[in-house]
Amino acid sequence: MNHSRRTFLKIMGLSLVGVSIKPGFEALGGGDSPKISRYPERLVGKRWAMAVSPKKCPSSCRDCIEACHRAHNVPDFKNSKDEIKWIWNEPFRNVFPEQEHDCLTEGWRRKQVVVLCNHCANPPCVRVCPTKATFQRKDGVVMMDYHRCIGCRFCIAGCPYGARSMNYRDPRPFIKEINPGFPTRTKGVVEKCNFCEERLAKGLLPACVEGCKEKALVFGDLENPEAEIRKILQAHFTIRRKPGLGTRPQVYYIV
Repeated sequence: MNHSRRTFLKIMGLSLVGVSIKPGFEALGGGDSPKISRYPERLVGKRWAMAVSPKKCPSSCRDCIEACHRAHNVPDFKNSKDEIKWIWNEPFRNVFPEQEHDCLTEGWRRKQVVVLCNHCANPPCVRVCPTKATFQRKDGVVMMDYHRCIGCRFCIAGCPYGARSMNYRDPRPFIKEINPGFPTRTKGVVEKCNFCEERLAKGLLPACVEGCKEKALVFGDLENPEAEIRKILQAHFTIRRKPGLGTRPQVYYIV
C-alpha cells in the first residue's frame, strides 16, 4: 500500500513539473503555439523573388557584390580559377544569349548585368544532389547545408546558370575580415547565394539590396499582391535567364 502511494505521488509530482515547465518552454520558442516565435520580426513570404534593373546599374559599381561578399565571408583568391561568386557581373550578351539580335544596341550588348543564384521554382541542383545538401524551402529559397556537402559537384553540373562555386582551397585565409555572424566554409565544399536567409530571419532585406545605392535591386514576396516586387513586375516588361529550360528562375530583369 505504501509502495503504491509513493509511486502515485511521484507520478503526480512529475506531472505538475511538466505543467509548470511547458509555458516557459513555449515562451522560448519550443512549443507548438503559432502565436509564439523565436524571431517575431522575421520576414515571411510564400515565394521570394528579386527584380533587377540593369539600366540603373553604373558600369563600374560593385556595391551589391561587396555588401554580399562581406556579409557571407566570401573569400577572394585573387584569380579566376579559384574564384568564389555569390553575386557578380557579366555582359548582357553572355547572360541572355537568346536575346542576341540585330536590333540590340551595342550598349546593351556590353552592359554589365548583375547575376546570382536564381532560386528556381524547379531547381535542377536539388534533384541531382545525392546527400540532400542542396534543398529547397517552402518559400522557394534554395539552400546549402555545408555539413552535408561532399564536394561531388553534381549541383555545379546541374545548374545551367553557373551560380555555384567550389572551394578547391581552404577559403578562411583569403577572407579579408571575417563576419562572426555567418559560418565560414571549408575546402571541398560548394557554396552559393542563399537570398540572405539569415537576414530574412532577423527582419532584414538581403545585403545586396541594402547595399545598392541606385535601388536597382528589389526583393519581395511574389505571392503578396501589395509587395513592391509584384507591382514592378506588373508594370514593367521583364525577362529571365534561359526560360526555355523549365527551371522557372525567380530573378527577373527589367528591360
